[in-house]
Formats: sequence, C-alpha cells, structure tokens
Amino acid sequence: MTAWIIGNMAPLMFCGLIVTLLIGFPVAFSLGAVGIGFGLLGIHLGLLDWSLLQALPERVFGVMSNDTLLAVPFFTFMGLILERSGMAEDLLDTIGQLFGPLRGGLAYAVVFVGALLAATTGVVAASVISMGLISLPIMLRYGYDRRLASGVIAASGTLAQIIPPSLVLIIMADQLGRSVGDMYAGAFIPGITLACIYALYVLGTTIAKPHWAPALPPEARTMREPDGSSGTPSLIVLVVIAVIAAVVYAKWRMAGVPLDETLVIATSVGTGVAFFAAVVNRLLKFGLLSKIAERVVFVLIPPLALIFLVLGTIFLGVATPTEGGAMGATGALIMALARRRLSWRLLKQAMDTTAKLSTFVVFILVGARVFSLTFYGVSGNVWVEHLLTSLPGGQLGFLIVVNLLIFILAFFLDFFELSFIIIPLIGPAADKLGIDLIWLGVLLGVNMQTSFMHPPFGFALFYLRSVAPAKQYLDRISKKMIPGVTTGQIYWGAVPFVLIQIVMVGLVIAFPQMVMVYKSGEKKIDIKSIQIIVPEDQPVIPATPGDAKAPAAGAAEQEDAEKALERALGGGSDETSKGGTSAPATPGATKAPDASGETPAVPVPEDPTQGFERALREQTGSAPAAPPAPK
Repeated sequence: MTAWIIGNMAPLMFCGLIVTLLIGFPVAFSLGAVGIGFGLLGIHLGLLDWSLLQALPERVFGVMSNDTLLAVPFFTFMGLILERSGMAEDLLDTIGQLFGPLRGGLAYAVVFVGALLAATTGVVAASVISMGLISLPIMLRYGYDRRLASGVIAASGTLAQIIPPSLVLIIMADQLGRSVGDMYAGAFIPGITLACIYALYVLGTTIAKPHWAPALPPEARTMREPDGSSGTPSLIVLVVIAVIAAVVYAKWRMAGVPLDETLVIATSVGTGVAFFAAVVNRLLKFGLLSKIAERVVFVLIPPLALIFLVLGTIFLGVATPTEGGAMGATGALIMALARRRLSWRLLKQAMDTTAKLSTFVVFILVGARVFSLTFYGVSGNVWVEHLLTSLPGGQLGFLIVVNLLIFILAFFLDFFELSFIIIPLIGPAADKLGIDLIWLGVLLGVNMQTSFMHPPFGFALFYLRSVAPAKQYLDRISKKMIPGVTTGQIYWGAVPFVLIQIVMVGLVIAFPQMVMVYKSGEKKIDIKSIQIIVPEDQPVIPATPGDAKAPAAGAAEQEDAEKALERALGGGSDETSKGGTSAPATPGATKAPDASGETPAVPVPEDPTQGFERALREQTGSAPAAPPAPK
C-alpha cells in the first residue's frame, strides 16, 4: 500500500484538491492545506526531505517581490474610479442617443460601451453592474426582450476579460513566464473581433425578431437639432475626416512599424484631428457640428485618451504594464476631478475594494506556491506533462482536451483559480509540443471568459441579478408598471453568448494570425543563411615612425619574436634549431678560461633579465644599451 501511495502521490494530490474545493473550503487555504498535508505525508513515507519545506519562505517572498502583479491593484483602482465617476453613465446616454433611431440601437450601444469600458477599466464586475443599473431599465421601458437585454449586458461586461488591460491576461502572462505587453498585443484583435460578433448577433436578432429590440420612439430622442433633424450627417463627415487623417498618417509615417503600434498611433492621430476640429468649432462658433456630434466627441475623447495613455505606452514600449497601470490610475483621478465627481467617500470606496481584490489575488497565489512546491517535489509536473503530451492528435488533441477541461472547470472555478491552478501545469506541456505560449494564453483567456457566463454559476449573471429588478415596479418616466426580470430569463439570455464565445475559441485556433500579430515587428533570421568568414592572412600592423625595420606581415613579426625569446632564454639559434651543433656567443655573455688558458666554445648562459631586454631591443630596433660594467 505504501509503495502504491508513493507511486501515485501526484494524482492523489490533485484529487485531494478537487475534494477540498467541492467541500466548500476557500481556494487559497485549500491549496495551502493540500500542499502542506501531502508534503508531510511524503516526508513520513521517505519520498520527500525536510529540506524541501525550507524553500517555502523564499517562494512566498517571491510573490511579494513580483513587480508584474503590481499592475493588478493599479488597473483595479483605475476601473473603480472611472465606474464611480459617472463615465459609464455619460457614455451609455450619448451612444444610446446616437444609435437610438436604429432597431436594436440600445443593444448596439451596450456592446460598444462594454468594449470601451473593458479597454479602460479591465474589471468585469464594474462593467456589468454599471450597464445593468443604467441600460437595463431603459431597455425594459421601451420593450426590449428580457433575455436579449440581460444577455447583451452580461456578455458585453465580460469583454473586460479579454480586451486589454485585462486582469486575467496579467495573471496568465505571469504564470506562463511571458511578457504582459506581448499578451496585451496578442489579445487586442481577438477582443475587438468578439465584440463585433456580439453586434452581429444583435443584428441577426433584430432581423429575425424585430419586436425583441425596437428603436427608440421620437419622444425619447432628446439630442435633436432645432429643425428636428438628428444631426448625424455632420458626425459622419467628422468621422470620415478623422479616418482619412489616420490612414494617411499610417501610410506616410508608419511604414514597416508593427501592426499594434500602427493601430494605436494612427487611431490617436485620427482622434486628435476630430477633437481639434470640435474645439475649434465651439470656440469660434462656426456651427458646423451638430449637438450630437459635439457631444459624442467630448464624451468619447477622454476615455480614448486614457486608453492611449495605458495601452499606447505599453504597445509602443514606452512603459511597462505596471507603469501603464500607474499612469492609468492617475489619469482616472484627473478625469474624475475634471468632472467634479471626485470625493473622499468615492476615493475610500475605491481603495477599500482595490485592497480586498489585491489581497484575494495574493492569497490565492501564495496557496498555489505552497501546493506547487509539494506537487513539483513528487514530480507532479512530469506526470501532467507526460499525460498531456501523450494524447493522440499532437497539438490539436492537446488543444481540444485542454479547452474542454477549462470549459468544464469554469462551471465551478473563477478565472483567478483556473489561472493559478491549471495554467502552470499545462504551460510546460504546451511549450514542449511547440505551441506559442502567448497564443495559448489568449486562447485560454477567451475560454475562461465563459466562466462568467456559465449558468448557473457565472459571476456576471450574479452581478446582473443583483441589480436587475426581480419584481414588478413602477417606471418613473413612463408611469407604467414594468414586469421584473426572472433568474431563468437571465440564464437563457446568456446561452447564445456562451455559444458565441465557443465559436470565438474555434476562430482563434483556425486563424492564429489574429494573436500572432504581436510578432509582426520581429525580424526573421534564416539560420541557414548565416555565414562565418575567417580571414586567410593576419592583418598587417603598420610600423611606427621610430621603427628601424618594419615587418612586412603579422606572421613574420610573430616568428621573429619567438626566435628572439628563444635566444634570450638560451634555447638556441636558427642554426641549432636546424640541426647545427655550434651556438654563437651572445652579446654580454662571459667566457671562463680552462686550465690551458683557452676559452671554451660552450657559452655561459646570460642573466634572463638581460636576455629579455636584448630581445625587446631587437624587436623595436632601438640602439643597444652599453654593456654592464664588470664586477
């Protein structure tokens, strides 16, 4: 039995974690308890050593010193300040009036504002609650179907999961060991594509069932010109001018620049042209723009400027995600101050909520580090990697199984829990199979988005349920009794959007170029074309003016130096090296007389220091020094 437990420690740990979570124990403490419990069991069985637990303080401190996680409180604080400062209310009111004459106009406005809030706040709860409080009563007042209205609001709020600056993308990049900036750049196009698919679904619904999404009645369209017209032609002209300016700038100045940087800078240029035209029109009272055109420009420009401040600086490489989050939080405070809605009460609420969410994230990460320490100690990562890499079908089989696993676990686990528990296990296997980890992170981010929409445990559905009227109520504008929204209607309204998110997962798999655009600026190097050229001759060293003899080539000079050193050390001359028997007397060497008074032919070796000095003189061509005085 002991041998079986030792051989299956990793699967037992995983099963123990699932059982602990199903009991209802908090996730952070479940991870820590399972990790320490199985660690002690492994030590008792002789599988692990006590020294393994000595690494625990260092791993916990590594969480505290992780600079990437600093972006989480910054982006959370920015989103809460914007949500409480009334930006969402102004956006929904303005965009609702703009699209009001269209059938399904309020639904289009919710999708558009949801994408814009996602790019500025990055917090799902703030987006869903804001749009549920502001848009849902208006949609119910004018006869929208409750399933369509609740589904559009919940789904548009979850766009904050995948559109940067998303919190889940920060956690995903940290767990996969990749750059947050690359993860943001890869997720930008899939996020915008998903919002467009939501709008296409609304369009199809208005065509198939027009009574589900009627247009606003004329009395509800408050932003009209004195002659009764809508004023949209001037707005269309302004948009066309801005688009032309953006395209011309992109073609003229952005050739060869990566696509994400081109989109950010060109959009900023077009937005700046539109804002400058609106300001000049108002200051000089030209009267060229209608009320709706000016309102749209002055309401949309501040959040767009904040998006550029955050995402633009990250994409351009000017700031790290942490620095971009800090600038975004500062910009949100400035916007709230400019709207005269910044108060101590608002600031305190935002800081309290930010502290709670950040503590929640850190506690889960600490528990995950405790769990992973023991799990890696019992070779659990090897077990998971072997299990995933041995699946039939290679990369495609791996992607199908992993996405099904994430989709099923999303019924029960939050995206933070999925990111900290599942992602570290599947990342090494994906890397071994040759899957790009940025692409995998964006793919799983789209999949995890369904965790907010899954009936009956989707958090976005709970957020909407908390603000949607459950009972019949009296509308203060129309003075009519409006039926409430049931929980079943909220759940059924979410089902089509869950299917759309699954379709988006398939699109990311089928068209990986949507994500791989983050590599568009990299220079491709063909390894086969690399050549290493070795010069045949040594370079010629020019002679100095004081040289008596300048060597013709570096090789000859090296040979002369070797010969001189040999003579200095008494190693023989050229003749000796060629086989000669006699050695010429060297300057400065004394000869000792024998008994007959004759001088022998064998020289006495000179002092090494004098030999080195003579060798250097021969190489430099300087005059020989005077012989030393006899002692």
